[in-house]
Amino acid sequence: MLDLDPAAREMICLLEGVADDQLADPTPCTDTTVGALLDHITGLTLAFTLAAHKSTPPAGDTTGSGPPKPSADTLDPNWRTVLPERLGALVGAWRDPAAWEGTAEAGGVTMPAADMGLVALDELVLHGWDLARATGQPFRCDEQSTAAVLAFTTASAQPEFAGSRDGLFGPVVDVPPDAPAFDRALGLAGRDPAWAPG
Repeated sequence: MLDLDPAAREMICLLEGVADDQLADPTPCTDTTVGALLDHITGLTLAFTLAAHKSTPPAGDTTGSGPPKPSADTLDPNWRTVLPERLGALVGAWRDPAAWEGTAEAGGVTMPAADMGLVALDELVLHGWDLARATGQPFRCDEQSTAAVLAFTTASAQPEFAGSRDGLFGPVVDVPPDAPAFDRALGLAGRDPAWAPG
């Protein structure tokens, strides 16, 4: 079991530092604004919480049919309160040992629940960094989360997993082998650790 709480708490701190006039600003995610990134995070927190509970989305909800393209136009106007609540629910859901057993489904994908929990952590950490960079805030990642994300991105960068990177990560960015562990994880996830707006 991994603890999603440190990554979720960091995300909540970052949300407090997002100004309304930054929602149209670019992020390290190609063609994704801050508003669209927040919309994506809003959706993924619900999807991975449902996955932990082995539940399906309510009738009429498209969360389980594959991730829709995130957009600032569909960002919940109450995201400043909705997102922290969803992040808290996500952490609580994955603290249940049963969440890590069997299989789980999110975004139309079914996999071992333990792998799904790792993907949830990876999403929180990497998108936390994306949000921090886009809004000019510092980003902190705890040692356990860094190690888990580095292991995940290292595995995803292996040639045999090239097909599964599509839609998840961009092409690997070269980072010196002696760079900090988190910078290496970013590079393997297709992110430039030196990225800055503009």
